[in-house]
Amino acid sequence: MALWDRIKDSAQTMQTQLVAKKNELKSGAFRDASMAMCALVAAADGHVDPSERQRVAQLIATNEVLQNFAADDLRRRFDTYLDKLTADFDFGKVGLMQEIGKVKKKPVEARAVIQIGIVIGGADGDFDKTEQAVVREVCYALDIPPAEFDL
Repeated sequence: MALWDRIKDSAQTMQTQLVAKKNELKSGAFRDASMAMCALVAAADGHVDPSERQRVAQLIATNEVLQNFAADDLRRRFDTYLDKLTADFDFGKVGLMQEIGKVKKKPVEARAVIQIGIVIGGADGDFDKTEQAVVREVCYALDIPPAEFDL
């Protein structure tokens, strides 16, 4: 199977798993951690392309799980997190990792945040090495083995 097909299949599988747990994913900590994850994946290579912003905006608008929250609120949080990363990437990343860490004691939410990172990373068909590294780092921060997600 071609890499592109594996990425698409993996992202689709993650999305299906997220939808199955939609009713468990309504906390503010999950909302904030999800948007922090989106910002980290979008900025993984050190800069944010307009296409990456567009992918997240599309995810916010169309993802069933994220529809538990107001789209405007999600976009505002995502933009705020991106601003922190563009102002000072290393310092911003520390803050975003702390935000993500708030779901560590909730395994369903923690895994869902990782799955959202994979869905965003694979949305353009190229879940590149820098995006994978960020998601892998989040796995370690949440005490979840990256191998569980083929990372």
